[in-house]
Amino acid sequence: MKVISKTFWWIGFIQLLGFGSFVWAQGDLSGSEAEPEFKTVEWVDLIPSEVLKILLNPPSYIAEIEDGSDEDQIASQIKNTLVEEEEDIDQQALASTDVNPVLDGQKIRIPGFVVPLEFDEEQTISQFFLVPYFGACLHMPPPPPNQIILVNAPNGVQMSALYEPFWLEGQIATTITENDMAKSAYAMKLHRLSPYSE
Repeated sequence: MKVISKTFWWIGFIQLLGFGSFVWAQGDLSGSEAEPEFKTVEWVDLIPSEVLKILLNPPSYIAEIEDGSDEDQIASQIKNTLVEEEEDIDQQALASTDVNPVLDGQKIRIPGFVVPLEFDEEQTISQFFLVPYFGACLHMPPPPPNQIILVNAPNGVQMSALYEPFWLEGQIATTITENDMAKSAYAMKLHRLSPYSE
């Protein structure tokens, strides 16, 4: 009797394993689509490499020239010209609408803060900017356009605390949008917004 019950137990266990393998191979049998995968990116990834080089490596000034020498006078004139040109280049980089073309059309996940643009009387937000730091666009000058993502949330999102960071998931597009508050070089249709955690 014990041999028969052990045999049935093993047969049942093997069938269960076989069914489990079948379900695993078939994926979700409920008919719902699998959750899309989103690549986690950082804000620096939104900046094209040539603009990032300018921001990370500001040009060095002429150094080690003896004070009062002929070279010093010439160097001073050259330095003033270079400083003006460098400031122009830095300002252009800080206001850049240049984007990272590799990201266009990608499904990404990025952390940030919400700046509401469109909302109803119940405070359901349907459009907002996602920005890299709290207070951007509100209490200080906006970040460069390539550091602002315009997000459309057709179903709307409810938020109780705008000072808290969130994770945003969606498909990013490289498109320039400008309004009274700021200019963005990216846009995204919201897939999911969730509280930030490491």
